[in-house]
Amino acid sequence: MTDLSDLPPAWRFRYRAAGAWPALPLLAALALWAYAIGHTDVSHLDDFGLVSAVHPAFWAGLAVLTAGFWFTARDPRRPQGWSFAYVVGLLLMERATQALVYPTPLYAWAWKHDAVIDHLLTSGGLGTEEQLGDMAVYDQWPGFFAAQAALVRLLGVENTAMYMAWWPLVSSLMLLLPLLLIYRTFTTDRRLVWTSVWLFYVANWVGQDYFSPQSVAFALHVGVLAVVLRRYGGRRGGRGRQRPAVWTVLLTVLVTTIVVSHQLTPGMLVVSLLALCLARRYRDWVPTVTTVVIFLAWCLTAALPFLSAAMPDMIRSVGDVGANVETGYGATPTGTGAIATSWAARLLSGSVLLLAALGVLRQPVLRYRALPLLLIAAAPLPMFVASSYGSEMIFRVLMFMLPGAAFFAGAALLPKVRTLAADLAARESAGRPAATARPRRLPLPDLRYGVWVPLVALLAGTLAFVPAYSGKDRINYFPPQEVALIRQLFDQAPEGSLVVAANRNYPLAYDSYWSVDHYWFLDDGRSHVDRIVRSPAATLARDMSAVEPPARAYLLLTQGQVANSEMNGQLDGEQLDRIRRSVAASPRFQLVAENSAGTVYVLRPDEPTGE
Repeated sequence: MTDLSDLPPAWRFRYRAAGAWPALPLLAALALWAYAIGHTDVSHLDDFGLVSAVHPAFWAGLAVLTAGFWFTARDPRRPQGWSFAYVVGLLLMERATQALVYPTPLYAWAWKHDAVIDHLLTSGGLGTEEQLGDMAVYDQWPGFFAAQAALVRLLGVENTAMYMAWWPLVSSLMLLLPLLLIYRTFTTDRRLVWTSVWLFYVANWVGQDYFSPQSVAFALHVGVLAVVLRRYGGRRGGRGRQRPAVWTVLLTVLVTTIVVSHQLTPGMLVVSLLALCLARRYRDWVPTVTTVVIFLAWCLTAALPFLSAAMPDMIRSVGDVGANVETGYGATPTGTGAIATSWAARLLSGSVLLLAALGVLRQPVLRYRALPLLLIAAAPLPMFVASSYGSEMIFRVLMFMLPGAAFFAGAALLPKVRTLAADLAARESAGRPAATARPRRLPLPDLRYGVWVPLVALLAGTLAFVPAYSGKDRINYFPPQEVALIRQLFDQAPEGSLVVAANRNYPLAYDSYWSVDHYWFLDDGRSHVDRIVRSPAATLARDMSAVEPPARAYLLLTQGQVANSEMNGQLDGEQLDRIRRSVAASPRFQLVAENSAGTVYVLRPDEPTGE
């Protein structure tokens, strides 16, 4: 620490003021963000989602935050607490904004997971395929859901909907510590560490941070890699070293939690650990063997019913890379907003990967010293050969590549960087002590031209995150009226009833799934969908006629279904409205609930159902 006692009072004040200047852009950015939150109206979202709805002050705040971060993080004399504060500010602005501006949680899948937890709480145990049908798969990987059920009891809340809107922020914060541990394993350069963390968060637009098993499993995956990279490395592959058993115990706990919570993440972890074994320093087989044994044990016991049924399709998909990365019917962005935000996401991901490749070329020392991170970035690529994972494999591969890719992308934005191994070697060869005191100058930002090009790149990526991450909020947001309408439906539906909807993009879509059946007609083949469009009331009545009293058959059409159908190229708004008008005019259906977000009709049991 610099001794200021010999300086005149005016110089001491200037020095301390210069050291505290990072607080100014940080506070200004947060003030702009707070103003934007209070002046954002999400009642009429268009196809650009939050991008066009958020107040312009939000964009100004992001720009100020990014500039302040860059000038703070690139100064090696600046305390790291400032970089940490800026990263937390970034997470608040990009992950907490939706929780503050939307009155209800986003994502139909988050509501689905809430229904699974509700089933655990009400039934008191796991269910079988005979009891739950396709939904039994969640009870075969129950780790996340059981933990959330316990948390609901502990907090004394009614359900997870009380806090799941904040889960993207929570799950993102969970990643911060393991990321820092990984990056600090390979470099002492604070600029590289924090720039890599920043790029990781702005490039992680895939949306798997929502209330889901994947969000926790991914954080644990990165945690396992941190443990392996820091505690299982050795010049001779780990042989001849005594390692405390606590690290093996910790590794076993983390891997077990991953395996019982999510289907895909253990496979990604196995390929990452196998890739690390290609590096001489990480040929300790304990992590890999531990993961494989626990993974296989779970697959051959608790998960066996699902895997037995799914195995034929899984085998057929192996090697079919084209089909594995191809999006299916109803998943093609349609309309100016959907296409623009989709391209923003692609360009953001492509830019970060290109930066990573540039970092490998520009920083030769990293190709050797940080080779394990390069292997981790490349390890998920073979998963394209293995499965389509419901047309989502391309997004999952990108996400699992990011911890390694972000490190090299950060290196591309910096001049010559330092690595931990290189620093130690230089000190040993020079015969000097590990730490050398150097005089500290006034911590003013360096305004050379070379600063601005990386800043522009960083700013472009930070701003592009918003359309990539929030550009489809018209699909993902459900107004309170839609939630209330569907609650009213399930409150009155007798056991054994059937709920028919265009698609599953609405809140509570799986509510009471253990006692109420669901049918989404846009999941059918195109020929049947065309038949519904040509003769809506007659075709739907015939499809719904098998329900026997006292159960009832309901048709639900809501705002969320229309948004999803239009923006993903299924049916347009006029076609869906034609279906609604046909049902409303038919004597076979009766209107039982309606508000500004949708309508609910019930099939009359005493009416004929033929053409």
